[in-house]
Amino acid sequence: MTSTLGPPSAAKRPRITVAAIAERNGRFLLVEERDGSGALVINQPAGHLEGAETLQQAVVRECLEETGYRFRPDAIVGLYLWSHPALERGYLRVCFAGTVEGQDPSRPLDDGIERVLWLNRDELADQNHRHRSPLVLRCIDDYLTGERYPLTLIKSLISN
Repeated sequence: MTSTLGPPSAAKRPRITVAAIAERNGRFLLVEERDGSGALVINQPAGHLEGAETLQQAVVRECLEETGYRFRPDAIVGLYLWSHPALERGYLRVCFAGTVEGQDPSRPLDDGIERVLWLNRDELADQNHRHRSPLVLRCIDDYLTGERYPLTLIKSLISN
């Protein structure tokens, strides 16, 4: 009998992404961006882990590239495994909570980023149909319920 279980193809392996949650006065830092189809969607500052960077370095870089803000991660909100139904592609999102400082308004934003937004939870929920994925609101809700894990949870053997 042959097993149908085997190593996943490279196309089916989850891609590792990071996301930043920063809150100021009840409002959350978000971006309005173009997705792969060209639709205008809302997301946390987020993106893919690159090369030999740590997860913390990736979230700091992504937030700076997408918003112009310097992000300082303080905790992990959660790890989220999600599959995009239409693309048959999986993602493992590491969501960080932290603070932002000193936006550089002259810094160009990443390709596809239309603008930076600060929305409260209700304003974000009202635009649920525009979220890049269900992870956007789920991460905010987990953050609001107090889910926080220490950064020491991540063990990185990458030396930079």
